Amino acid sequence: MKLKIIIIFFLLQLNTINAKVLVADPNIIFKNLRCLICQGQSVADSNSEFAQTLKLVVKDKIREGKSEKEIYEFLIDKYGEWIVYKPPFNKVNSLLWILPYFALLIGGLIIMALVKKRSNR
Repeated sequence: MKLKIIIIFFLLQLNTINAKVLVADPNIIFKNLRCLICQGQSVADSNSEFAQTLKLVVKDKIREGKSEKEIYEFLIDKYGEWIVYKPPFNKVNSLLWILPYFALLIGGLIIMALVKKRSNR
């Protein structure tokens, strides 16, 4: 009997944890969205009419049960990838994601070559 109660309690706790994970946090979404009116300012920090409207749209999407990913996809489809501070990795922007690592690798190789050349003198 005690084992059944413990299992039921565990399953209820697991269910509430999953429910909390599935609900998108509007504040996180607001901070990751760029205000198109206030260049370089997030929607969370902006007081423009556009930002206020976008906040309402995000809250409506959350009430509809949309996930964070679905909300970002909707906004990217509507306004383009520039609206998010962290654009998704795809073939269009892959060079932007890979270039810093490539530059770091090339720089490291150049430094190693210079150090090796200097030690051979």
